[in-house]
Amino acid sequence: MRNVVIIGSGPAGYTAAIYAARANLNPLLIEGLQIGGQLSITTDVENFPGFPEGIMGPELMEAMKKQAARFGTDFLPTLVTKVDFSERPFHLYTDDEEIETKSVIICSGASARLIGLEAEKKLIGYGVSTCATCDGYFFRGKEIIVVGGGDSALEEATFLTKFANKVAVVHRRDKLRASKIMQDKAFKNPKIDFVWDTVVEDIYDVEAKNVRGVKLRNVKNNEVTDFRTDGVFVAIGHEPNTQIFQGQIDMDANGYIISREGTKTNVPGVFAAGDVQDHVYRQAISAAGSGCMAAIDAERFLEHSEP
Repeated sequence: MRNVVIIGSGPAGYTAAIYAARANLNPLLIEGLQIGGQLSITTDVENFPGFPEGIMGPELMEAMKKQAARFGTDFLPTLVTKVDFSERPFHLYTDDEEIETKSVIICSGASARLIGLEAEKKLIGYGVSTCATCDGYFFRGKEIIVVGGGDSALEEATFLTKFANKVAVVHRRDKLRASKIMQDKAFKNPKIDFVWDTVVEDIYDVEAKNVRGVKLRNVKNNEVTDFRTDGVFVAIGHEPNTQIFQGQIDMDANGYIISREGTKTNVPGVFAAGDVQDHVYRQAISAAGSGCMAAIDAERFLEHSEP
């Protein structure tokens, strides 16, 4: 029987583990398939406090894991495949075992939707990004493209004009899905251009480990062109990693877990932290902060629910 099990190993999960371990709760952290979360595939992290020279994403995650281990966190490098929150103790299932726990902290994060190109995967962190707030600073004076046509894409494009000389929004349709206020703002921005009815078919240059351009295809006439760019920001949405919690816990229409009064869910004893319940900020530091909150909430829950 576990006091607390943490599902997910990004900044939220590791921070929750540090706080829970220091509270003598002997947490178990189930790491999932992508150990370290999205930061494990991020290169330079320059906006996490305490690192004036910046730090590599995997290095930051490894340091957090060591800190959690130092205070007594147990780690399980596997995936939770099923949960049962219908009664306490809760039951979690992996391919190999069933785990009973008095409380759960869900930190399974969200995955950025990608275009689906092989080059895109290989160039993530080397000119391909899914987060303008995280990486915009590295594109000062550059020319970049943003892929997408919703509010997120225009928000990212507008933000990137603070750094880039030119931002081209590449959209597969001839009209945007974004709200009118976001469209008006983008259309008025002299640094933003639009490439309509167009999809990205390839990104150059994987061998150089650097973005130098993209291959574009017009979906109406199939015309293919090469387009020079220094960076590609993919802004076609995120998918919260909540599939296994469907029907077990309250979620919004997009699948994000609804938290209230801090990190509490509608199931007493189950808490949510990080990108799995935050579709607004999506930053490592805000995820870490909510991981801290979840551990404190879980500790108080256990204190008041046990004889």
